Amino acid sequence: QVQLVESGGGLVQSGGSLRLSCTAATNIFRIQIAHWYRQAPGQQRELVASITPAGNRNYGESVKGRFAISRDNIKNTVNLQMNSLKSEDTAIYYCNADLYHTTTKKLQNFWGQGTQVTVSS
Repeated sequence: QVQLVESGGGLVQSGGSLRLSCTAATNIFRIQIAHWYRQAPGQQRELVASITPAGNRNYGESVKGRFAISRDNIKNTVNLQMNSLKSEDTAIYYCNADLYHTTTKKLQNFWGQGTQVTVSS
């Protein structure tokens, strides 16, 4: 069952921008710490950015200064703004998050289904 839904991928020219969003499928789950990963064909999955519930951020070296992760705790959404895109940013981007179940009070880690980002040179 899909609990995280990503959106915003697509095709963009080199130097362009895209904004990815990740939201919980239902508000019974609240996003806690969240990460964006990416996986290019033939490559290992790579951590792109992370954000804690308090808003502390970390970035992979290859995206520092170009990508920005943010969250909206009211909308229960995590976003990834990607600027100055390069062909090497082409990958499937996955949202990963600890979700807090407001009824059971349990934390569980979930992955989204992934969204394709293609940067043409």
